[in-house]
Amino acid sequence: MKLDKRKPDQILAITTFALIVFGLVMISSAGVAVSQQRFGDGYYFFKHQLFYGVLPGLFFMFIAQKINYQFWKKIALPLFLLNLAFLVLVFIPGLGLKFQGASRWIKLGPFSFQPTEMLKLSIILYLAAWLESKKEQGRDLFEGLIPFLAILGIVGFLIIKQPDMGTLSIIVVISMAIYFLSGAKFQHLLMMFGLGLLSFFALVKFESYRMSRLLVFLHPELDPRGIGYQINQALLAIGSGGLFGLGLGHSRQKFNYLPEPVGDSIFAIICEEIGLLGAIALVSLFFIFAMRGLKIVKYAPDTFGKLVAVGITSWIIFQAIINISAITGLIPLTGITLPFISYGGTSLIFSMVGVGILLNISKKCEKM
Repeated sequence: MKLDKRKPDQILAITTFALIVFGLVMISSAGVAVSQQRFGDGYYFFKHQLFYGVLPGLFFMFIAQKINYQFWKKIALPLFLLNLAFLVLVFIPGLGLKFQGASRWIKLGPFSFQPTEMLKLSIILYLAAWLESKKEQGRDLFEGLIPFLAILGIVGFLIIKQPDMGTLSIIVVISMAIYFLSGAKFQHLLMMFGLGLLSFFALVKFESYRMSRLLVFLHPELDPRGIGYQINQALLAIGSGGLFGLGLGHSRQKFNYLPEPVGDSIFAIICEEIGLLGAIALVSLFFIFAMRGLKIVKYAPDTFGKLVAVGITSWIIFQAIINISAITGLIPLTGITLPFISYGGTSLIFSMVGVGILLNISKKCEKM
């Protein structure tokens, strides 16, 4: 393990810090009512995010940006296998936690841990290492595409059993971005896209709640007090904000109207409190993050660095796009959180570790 003394991409680092601070401010505001109701402390979510997410995340991000990114290639396989074991453990009584019918957490003493958040990073590292080792063989049907689909199939089965279709969509997008940059054949990408569509419609057809979400997306006026409640309340919050918003802390929808105001619905509260201009500012930060990430992809010194960089960048950006699109009614609701902004310590810590690795790769880019 080698430590690097050169400076990382300062713009990316500042943008990430700005997103984290933005998230803390909005969690503090959006979570007041729910925090008070559930825990008797209006700032429970804020304090929990700060002490169990931001502070450990900053520590691990600092460590990750100091470690030569090539180190991750050596441990990519065991890290990925460990993650698969964690995905199995969520179904073990006494270790796994079940909440609202979903088995997505492992309880370790006083802490809970969501293995799928770790998976977003571990599968990036593993696929980057594996596809770099394949070189031109990765373009072959039997050496590249079929093993790639087998990896996704195993991961997909474990995720959909939880069930967590939103996270599975993020994993698929990340994996396809890495596979595309590795030099995949266009017909192989078309084949994967077709398989993805068929799988999506099959998963929707065989689960009534997924079909209900799709129907509500197509007809938001259906069942406004039932399955359509969240999206209708979110759109009401977004519309109420106007250009400048109602003012920080002045949201009405967070008072037991909008479900998950600190989770996947937080963008609606942002629009309600600080308006269209505040939403544009947030989207602009994600845009800057994307541009810096793609610049690191372009100038990364080797294939492994390029593949890891495109994986981490696509993870953060596509997750943000999916969250914002869902809560504004452009796609069906997914339950996907907004990176760096939504409440969730596991998600924040692994996102920050990913940024740390991205920052280390930036140190090796001569034109940064």
